[in-house]
Amino acid sequence: MWWLYALLSTMWGIVLARGESKAIATLSKQNLIFLVISGLATGLSWIFYFKALQIGKVSQVAPVDKLSVALTIVLSIIFLGERINFQTAIGALLIIAGTIVLIV
Repeated sequence: MWWLYALLSTMWGIVLARGESKAIATLSKQNLIFLVISGLATGLSWIFYFKALQIGKVSQVAPVDKLSVALTIVLSIIFLGERINFQTAIGALLIIAGTIVLIV
């Protein structure tokens, strides 16, 4: 657990050094809730990733993890109405295809 304290100390050190601590008071209750949920989700994703590495093959786990990039692109199109260019579409398709090739 020492690493968690080191990480939090470093993070707060950066916030204080940049003078950003004043902005915390401007956060709404909704902002704080989403920050906490985001932190929990991030922590859980790392725990699940390391557990997957323990029980699975790295050559299959890592590509599935990187698939999140392509998933983010697809979700941004569906939910945010973002428009993507040809290169981004090809890149996302290659990530998806590469993941399928590596896990099958």
